[in-house]
Amino acid sequence: MKKYTCPMHPQVLKGEPGKCPLCGMDLVPLGGAKKEAQSHHEHQHHDHKEHSHHSETHNHSDSGYDKHEGHHTHDFLKRFWVSLIITVPILLLSEMIQHWFGFTIAFPGDKYVLLTLGTIIYIYGGMPFLKGMIGEIKAKAIGMMTLVAIAITVAYVYSVAVALGLKGMDFFWELATLIVIMLLGHWLEMRSTMAASKALQSLVALLPNDVTVERNGEAIKIKLEDLKNGETIIIKPGEKIPADGTIVEGVSYVNESMLTGESVPVKKEKDGKVIAGSINGEGALRVTATGVGKDSYLNKVINLVQDAQAAKSNTQNLADKVAKWLTYIAIAVGVITFIYWFSSSGDIAFALERMVTVMVTACPHALGVAIPLVVAISTTLSATNGLLIRNRTAFETTRKLSTIIFDKTGTLTKGSHAVEKVIPLTDKYAAEEMIQYAAAVQQYSEHHIAKGILKTLKERNLELWKSENFSYMAGIGVKAVVNGKEIVAAGPNYFKQNNLTEPETPKEINQSIETVNYVFIDGEVIGIITLADSIREGSQVAIDELRKMNIKSILLTGDNEKIAAAVSKQLGMDGYIANVLPHEKQEKVKEYQAKGEVVAMTGDGVNDAPALAQADVGIAVGSGTDVAAETADIILVNSDPRDVVKMIGFGKLTYKKMVQNLIWAVGYNVVAIPLAAGVLYPKFILSPAMGAVLMSVSTIVVAINASFLKIKK
Repeated sequence: MKKYTCPMHPQVLKGEPGKCPLCGMDLVPLGGAKKEAQSHHEHQHHDHKEHSHHSETHNHSDSGYDKHEGHHTHDFLKRFWVSLIITVPILLLSEMIQHWFGFTIAFPGDKYVLLTLGTIIYIYGGMPFLKGMIGEIKAKAIGMMTLVAIAITVAYVYSVAVALGLKGMDFFWELATLIVIMLLGHWLEMRSTMAASKALQSLVALLPNDVTVERNGEAIKIKLEDLKNGETIIIKPGEKIPADGTIVEGVSYVNESMLTGESVPVKKEKDGKVIAGSINGEGALRVTATGVGKDSYLNKVINLVQDAQAAKSNTQNLADKVAKWLTYIAIAVGVITFIYWFSSSGDIAFALERMVTVMVTACPHALGVAIPLVVAISTTLSATNGLLIRNRTAFETTRKLSTIIFDKTGTLTKGSHAVEKVIPLTDKYAAEEMIQYAAAVQQYSEHHIAKGILKTLKERNLELWKSENFSYMAGIGVKAVVNGKEIVAAGPNYFKQNNLTEPETPKEINQSIETVNYVFIDGEVIGIITLADSIREGSQVAIDELRKMNIKSILLTGDNEKIAAAVSKQLGMDGYIANVLPHEKQEKVKEYQAKGEVVAMTGDGVNDAPALAQADVGIAVGSGTDVAAETADIILVNSDPRDVVKMIGFGKLTYKKMVQNLIWAVGYNVVAIPLAAGVLYPKFILSPAMGAVLMSVSTIVVAINASFLKIKK
């Protein structure tokens, strides 16, 4: 079922479009459902579902976010200016203002002019707050709008009574200034909030309007929404890349910084992958489109960011509870303040003024935006730096991590195994035949060992034989039928799994750096192929930085004891676990959790899935543009172990900002509410207008503080 949410109040989720019950803003579709919110007319023009993302995002003036920003924010500003103009004559006609500044303006019926102007500003200027109160009451979520609406209504009703003959001093000037300041403060706060959404819209703007494709041997320009998977795109120097794809011709350097955080342009050549939204360098490229519209990496990132921004974290839940109780406290304190001052002084005007000031000052507005703003900014910042957050609670947990378990291959090492030695163990088969049998059985595998063996086959110009009945044995190896013979290519775990005796390893093999892969034909070991891996650039820095953070690093691998020990020792890690099968990795994570450790599992997001799901924080590294690592909480787009450190550091900074905002929002109320109630009277008195100013300032301070959040490079 599609969900719709409010940009200002992510906690509001509905199954249909409409208005936010808390603030009256247009609801926008959540995540991937957003594209469904287009008009029927637009769908008629874009029949291909795979292009619907672009037709939604690229024409983003029609999106929910822009509707809100263009119309609703402007509406608050317009109401502010109109109310400000009306406030000027109200101030000039108010007895209190005339008394303060020593002038007099009086004429027959002046109080009715004041009543008329006060009524206009109450209805026109106060309408957003009155509507908001009705929405909050209906949603059983009484909050800021209710407090403001009660405050201005009390001030207005009492002032009307005075204008019609009740003894006392009217509140029209306080009412007018209060509404003007509230409208201005709300507009400023909305601008800050919408700035976070603009950062997400900047991702949408990465796509070009038009694309050049080859059709019937000719290069023609088409609209991006008409592009289909499988078509050949021509990308000229300096152009934006319109879709994910594979290069079929050309060499260039591509700028992917706005998507992956990689500041240096990346060299791309034939068979290389490109990402939609990145910018081509000086070379021309011909690319086969493989990810158009909703299938593109960019669209997946946008949906992940939207989902993460709408998700509640533990800190957000705390802020919501505090805001809810603060609202009840404000109403209670306001009523008690009125009763106290009216019973002690008999001055109903002063008592009402204190009650109105308490309610306005105590508005939990700052609390309402304290966490959502940090969430919106941090999630978008993360995405544009190659850190994709799928689970906000797990992201907050990163600050508590005590142990990180690293999968070796492809995470701490490059995973690009190169064949080192080919050693026949029988006279029946030559080295070339061994490679051909091994390559034939490995050709359907995506494992690093398979890629290394197939690369060697290609380098030696050997024929790739056909294979049948291919079977992948997780953590062990592969098997298939080649030339009518059963072929197995497997590591040492195959012997353990089948209760076989492993042959003695030849002395020329350096087991501390070489991975041993045995080749079996019809159950007989015919030879050994060894492959070597190299430490990934950045692994050493990552482990060193984690040590400085007092976070233990553990190596987890299916490789043998000697290789695991060598890599662990070289990097200075705190320990290693070798000869581990994929299904056993989850148990190893559990063992550390049982010791009271807060554990992150870092792997490739495929064969490490159970361990990633078990860990307190599952981090998929080396996934490249495959952002569908369903079991990971956080996806690091670049295969750089240093991003793990960057992610932990950013998690701590994000939490720090949340706490700072909470302390400010709550602390401000602790000081301001007693002042509003009149505890320092007569030495100091806080007017309703000044209370509104303080409340607006506190909200803006929270917004500015959130905007200072940055990722350390």
